[in-house]
Amino acid sequence: MALLDKIPGELSIYIGGLFTVRRRVALEASGITHILSVLKLPLDQRLFEGFTHKVVEVDDVDDENLLEHFPACIRFIRDAVGSGGGVLVHCAMGKSRSATVVCAFLIQKYGITPDEALAQIREARPLCEPNDGFWQQLKLYHQMKAPNDVESTPTYQRWLYQREIELSRACGQAPEAEKIRFEDEHAVDGTPTDFELRCRKCRRSLATSQYLVEHQSRPTNALLTSCAHYFLDPLSWMRLELEQAKLDGRLECPKCKTNVGKYAWQGMQCSCGEWVVPAITLAKGRVDEVKVKTESGTSMGIRMPPPANGRRLAGGQEHL
Repeated sequence: MALLDKIPGELSIYIGGLFTVRRRVALEASGITHILSVLKLPLDQRLFEGFTHKVVEVDDVDDENLLEHFPACIRFIRDAVGSGGGVLVHCAMGKSRSATVVCAFLIQKYGITPDEALAQIREARPLCEPNDGFWQQLKLYHQMKAPNDVESTPTYQRWLYQREIELSRACGQAPEAEKIRFEDEHAVDGTPTDFELRCRKCRRSLATSQYLVEHQSRPTNALLTSCAHYFLDPLSWMRLELEQAKLDGRLECPKCKTNVGKYAWQGMQCSCGEWVVPAITLAKGRVDEVKVKTESGTSMGIRMPPPANGRRLAGGQEHL
């Protein structure tokens, strides 16, 4: 490991720590033209004179959102090497934040996995180790197919929503109304669905299989039973109840007002023994599972309340 380490390959991409930027002679000798600083510290701008410089202010903590900066960082690196220059990506120690950004670039550039990207970086700089939060973000970025626009990706939006839920839970509060993500308002046409759940009393459709939240049952235990509830994403017909900012409560069928389920933002234990957070459920004894042949839960013509802003789907279709 040197003062600055070149990532193996044909591109002039280097990784290092804050101390590296003070060695102008070494930077110039390596052909560095661009410097990407990934840290939240005061920087002496005189050190960057003569270089194209970009700063991404993030801390090296698990709950920091570095994922939202991946596209801009990748563009900066791509512009540097595309113009025939070299780029130094640095953080404080050249270990976590800088390694995460370079991993993201390699994932998009070569279509490799996070493990493969990190292994390539460690050939030059063995100490590189993204923190646990950044590592999960790299895995998510790979799962998303490394898009140029992260923030409009449904997977990213759902991840942000889960972060909000976790933050609210940690504070012992229900999420703010405007931050609740009603999944049927973000449905993608063509999503396969196997069945729908209907109120046993009035036959009103309440959900389709695409909105089920899977959870892993624990090993068989004679004292535990099979799942007694369907765990769901928030759906539009639940809006009036979920936006009351209560930590828990009951869910009524919007048509016949029969109690069909319950919710608990702090989570609840399924009868199978698994703890699910947050828990938004329909009781299996209050609904029927009915097979359907449609391709998407949004194409069944189900009468559902519109979202808060009054928008409706094309063709007169409404939300779950």
